[in-house]
Amino acid sequence: MTMTRDLSAQVRDEAAFVPALLAEINKIMVGQEALVDRVLIALLANGHILLEGVPGLAKTLLIKTVAEAIAADFARIQFTPDLLPADLVGTQIYNPRTYNFSVHKGPIFANLVLADEINRAPAKVQSALLEAMQERQVTIGEQTFPMDNLFMVLATQNPIEQEGTYPLPEAQVDRFMLKAKVTYPTRAEERLIIDRMTTGELPEVKPVVSPQQIMRARQVVNQVYVDDRIKNYVLDLVTVTRSPGENGLSDLNTLISFGASPRGSINLILAAKAHAFLRGRAFVTPEDIKQIAPDVLRHRIITSFEAEAEGISSDHIVRRILDHTDVP
Repeated sequence: MTMTRDLSAQVRDEAAFVPALLAEINKIMVGQEALVDRVLIALLANGHILLEGVPGLAKTLLIKTVAEAIAADFARIQFTPDLLPADLVGTQIYNPRTYNFSVHKGPIFANLVLADEINRAPAKVQSALLEAMQERQVTIGEQTFPMDNLFMVLATQNPIEQEGTYPLPEAQVDRFMLKAKVTYPTRAEERLIIDRMTTGELPEVKPVVSPQQIMRARQVVNQVYVDDRIKNYVLDLVTVTRSPGENGLSDLNTLISFGASPRGSINLILAAKAHAFLRGRAFVTPEDIKQIAPDVLRHRIITSFEAEAEGISSDHIVRRILDHTDVP
């Protein structure tokens, strides 16, 4: 009981920056509360996030605003078909005066990296980015450079324009902790956006959190308590994605080609911990799991041709699984 009280106090102390951070972000952002929440979850859980949405929904503006509010380095990389891995990670430059090579680091070495339209670059470039995400290091020539402790990739992809794109292989998409869908603003939100964005000046975003505070918060997030019943609930959800027929959902048998990997289970727990932390709790509830499950699982459930022919998405399948699975 004493340990629980101590952890609750730690969570309250380390999460004290959250209201100030949200207030700073909301100086610029209008609406998109769920998207902001998911970006902060990925940041606190030491994960990466893939955003899917049409252009013009402030995805770039959001990640730049978050970087400014936490005093972190920010880099935006526009992915194009002619991009090379060296444009991303850096290269060796020969100096004819000294007869030596020196390393020039690429934009990947920033704290927060926006990989804009990731599906526009060829497989070699995507692989270089995803290797840095997974291995947390980059090799240039004979030297290997570790990434900064505060390192997060936010990648975007356009769901409507597929011509001239290189879709991410499922094994690479799996390396993103979350895949969030960015939707249009409401009419009232868009009116506020018009008022705010047509005056010629945006509000100044001030740093209200340091990278060191984020790192301390991550340590507390890792300690957030997860009951065994919650862990079993996560296993139940993930198991159904692999064997729906054996778990009372035989109608999904023909709709799922492949279910979620063990990385799905791990990320569901980690993301739920961050979800609880942002709400000032030192323990995970089933509601945390239910809230974050669509973002963790939607890109880890590979739908069949039959599902695509019937217009059934992985989101629909996740909802069916959540509705069917007993909550502890």
